[in-house]
Amino acid sequence: MPSITVNVDDDLKERMERHPEINWSEVTRQAIREKIEVLEVMDELTGESDLTERDVQEIADKINERE
Repeated sequence: MPSITVNVDDDLKERMERHPEINWSEVTRQAIREKIEVLEVMDELTGESDLTERDVQEIADKINERE
């Protein structure tokens, strides 16, 4: 399985370390998977659309605000 590096600030790292029972790699994988699924739906909805990249970004931003 390929690896990626995720940078977090010191405060977040300290808070994560308070919960060693959590598999943070799995949490990260799930978050990435969920985001990819949202993006794929967006691609399906806008793939053959006349929307501009800016329009698509505005829609994505609105969706992200709700998460």
